[in-house]
Formats: sequence, C-alpha cells, structure tokens
Amino acid sequence: MSINEFRAIDTFAKAVTLGSIRRAALALGVSPQAASQTLAQLEQHLGVRLLHRTTRSLALTDEGQRLLEATQPALATLERALSSARESKDEIAGPLRIVGPRSSFANILMPVIDEFCRLYPGIQPDVRLDDGIGNWVLDRVDVGFRIGTSPEEGVIARRLFPVQLIICAAPVYLERFGVPKNLDELSMHRCSVFRHPATGQILPWYLNIGGEVVHQHVTPTLSSNDTELEMQAVLAGQVIGQISNMSAAGPIRGGQLVPVLLQHMSEHIGLHIYYGNRTAQPKRVRAFIDLAIHRLLNTPDYVLSASELTQATASMGKSSRRRLTSRRRQAQGDHSSDLS
Repeated sequence: MSINEFRAIDTFAKAVTLGSIRRAALALGVSPQAASQTLAQLEQHLGVRLLHRTTRSLALTDEGQRLLEATQPALATLERALSSARESKDEIAGPLRIVGPRSSFANILMPVIDEFCRLYPGIQPDVRLDDGIGNWVLDRVDVGFRIGTSPEEGVIARRLFPVQLIICAAPVYLERFGVPKNLDELSMHRCSVFRHPATGQILPWYLNIGGEVVHQHVTPTLSSNDTELEMQAVLAGQVIGQISNMSAAGPIRGGQLVPVLLQHMSEHIGLHIYYGNRTAQPKRVRAFIDLAIHRLLNTPDYVLSASELTQATASMGKSSRRRLTSRRRQAQGDHSSDLS
C-alpha cells in the first residue's frame, strides 16, 4: 500500500491539535472520510495504533505521543518555510537575476535597474551580460534581454524596439576620406567590423538591398570583439562602421556621427525581453518586467526616426559646403595679400 507519509503525519498532528478528525479535515480541505482513511493507513503503515478514537473524542496512545513529539518541530519548521515562501512571492525585495547581451546594452539596462532599485531598495540585482546564449533553467534567470528572440522553448519573448544598423562615420573621417556614394565605394574606405566574443567569428555588415537583408563582408581596417572600442574608433575618425542605434543614437543627434548610405540601413532584428510564465513569478519579477517594458517599448531614446536620420545626413553636406566656402575665402584672402 502506498502512502504519502508527510500528508498522513500532517493529518495526524492536526487531528490531535484540533481535537477532531472532522476539524482536521476541514483545515486540510478534504472530507472527514478521507482524513479518517489517511490516519488508518498511517497506523497500518507503521504497524502501531496512534489514537484511541470514539465518535466524540480522540486520545493519543503512547506510540502516538512519541510520534507527535518527534514530528512537531519538523512540521513547524516546514510550515514557517512555506509561509515565508508565500509571503516572498508578494514582496518586492530580494535577488533579481537578469541576463542580457554585453554588446551596447549596459547603457540601456542601467537606467532601468537604477529606477527600479530607487523604487524598491530591497532589490538585489544579479546581472550577467554575455553575448553567448546560456541555459534559462540552469542559470535560474528571472528576466532576460536578447537581440533577437530567445531560442528557449516555453519562454515568452516581447520585442521592445528595432535594432537599426546604421553605416556612419565621424565628420572628421568624412572630410578626410569623403562620403561613400554607393556600396561599391566602401571598398575604398577604412571599415570596422565586429568579432563575436563567443564564437570569434567576424560578423558581416547587414544591409538592406532592395527590401532584402543581405550579408556583406567588408575588408576590415579594424576588427574588435568589443562594441565600445569599435564605437570609440569610429568617433575618433579612424574608421567608418556599421553601428547599432543602441550606441549611435546619441552621437548622431549630437552631431558626432553622420549616417551615410541610409537606403541600406537594416532593422530586421530587435531587442527583446523574455521571461517565464508570469502567473508563477514573484511580484518583484513582474514589477521589473512591467517597468522595463514601460521604459523601453519603442522608446524614442534609442530609435532614430527617418526625419532625424535624413537631417543628420543633410547637416554634413551643409557643414562641408560651409567649410569649403571658408577655405575658398581664406585662399582668396591669401592671394590678395600676395598681390599687395
């Protein structure tokens, strides 16, 4: 005969504490007949009588008394643990395990974490940024972010905003090497490429050509497995690169970077947030997901509009014309000085 020993001992303890099998059954949410049968099975399983019972009263046998005394501390400890787990489910405090890409993501994630920790000081973020894809279950992840959807089955993924891959360069680079007018002219430029940290492979540029995404390999002047270093090289005017809007939006708006070949900008992938079934999540996890979606869903902070991109490109042309005019005036002034 199979028996659930923990359930049977719990039924036994509640019957003794409450003084009635009927009251114990009510507390456990079962019928009196089921509770009585459970006690009978426990006695049969142990081979001893635990209770003297009549229709009106219960009394412990010596064996029952010893069992109750031995099991009560363990049952009380377990009940406290279960109660604590139920309470923590609704408490916005404790550890919060977050994973995300290393590339270009820290400056996006940190403001969300900062706001969340200010709202709930008891939160303990445990953040791991890695361009590789780990195991959701083994890593005990609460919330994840990924460029592209997660390959894990049973994980909910929600797209937050498109990742715009923009060919861009610093104004000083374009003044020195010129603005490429088409893709063929890229072969004459100093290009940067990204080497995937997890695989070591050099990634191609992803270009929109006629409405389709084409992988184009470029000859690199600089390659790096760190997006921040690549970004600094582009800002310094060393190279022209394909930079995501997650890094490039601010510098483009500030005039430090100029987008070129806009017709070939790709936005076929997006930044996603992913998580498990919300009904089983602690309240702190649900609250963080809600805040992240509120702050990042189609946010204009990182997504450049078509008009912004066009104006940024046009501003380089106006700036170049102003500099050319200035140089001509300076040259004419120098020529006039020579004649005098």
